[in-house]
Amino acid sequence: MKNAIDILIEKITKMNNPTVMGLDPRYELLPKCVTDKYPKTLEGASEAIVEFNKKLIDATYDIIPAIKPQIAFYEMFGIPGMKAFQETCKYAKEKGMLVIADIKRGDIGSTAQGYSNAFLGKTKIGDIESAIFDVDFVTINPYMGIDSVKPFIEDCKKYNKGIFILVKTSNPSSGEIQDVKTEDGEEIYSKVVKLVEKWGEELRGKHGYSSIAAVVGATYPEELKKIRKIAPHTYFLIPGYGAQGGKASDIALGFDKNGLGGIINASRSLMSAYKSENWKDKFKESEYFKATREEALRMKEEINKGIEENKKRR
Repeated sequence: MKNAIDILIEKITKMNNPTVMGLDPRYELLPKCVTDKYPKTLEGASEAIVEFNKKLIDATYDIIPAIKPQIAFYEMFGIPGMKAFQETCKYAKEKGMLVIADIKRGDIGSTAQGYSNAFLGKTKIGDIESAIFDVDFVTINPYMGIDSVKPFIEDCKKYNKGIFILVKTSNPSSGEIQDVKTEDGEEIYSKVVKLVEKWGEELRGKHGYSSIAAVVGATYPEELKKIRKIAPHTYFLIPGYGAQGGKASDIALGFDKNGLGGIINASRSLMSAYKSENWKDKFKESEYFKATREEALRMKEEINKGIEENKKRR
């Protein structure tokens, strides 16, 4: 059986597109042609989110291998929002897309196991086991050590799933903790990725990468390059492209000589493409999903060009 990272790599290769569409549906950024259909209630907002997400999935499932819904933008609408999250994940999987749930959990013991049961494994009631959200990957915060990660690793083995562990994040203040040097002069992010590389040894697939993977931001290209050398078997989820300022030439530093090694997340630049300078004069608001598709194709071309140029420089 192919492991989770092999499935992701082969979808990326087949589509020639190492990108994931972040679905972070801030209500105030949704097109009015969608939100105006529904009442201004938690239920109405959640229904608008589902419609918006499904339109974007319909427009891109044949060119983008995965989605990455950030759970905060669903939790904020309570139970209706969590239903919208679940429906979004289910719909994407029905369309053949992989789902990376951006949940950034980081607790220990039975609590960590509970989180893992909800997203990767199964919940048991009596003799019946049920998959709840049943996504393909989740993001994990490792700063409580292996105790906060081990339950997820075990479920990755049992259910053929994967995790992306926070290593060097794209936000401006990440260095306050992640860049701190220890007594031996090594940064914390460097020590963390070495642990990730070790934790993933048993789940390496035929392409040489493990389903125990890492989050490494595009906004710190030198660190991205360094981390790639430290962790040759660790796949990267790379946020920070587009709205956060990450460039294709920066992102390419996280890829190997074969053009593999990472999947780049874009959220606002895809979700709000219809408002961008590239597309606002070409598509009406009601054609927002067409703008998203065109931006996805433009992004694909730009990133692949950066990866090819990086391969030539090696």
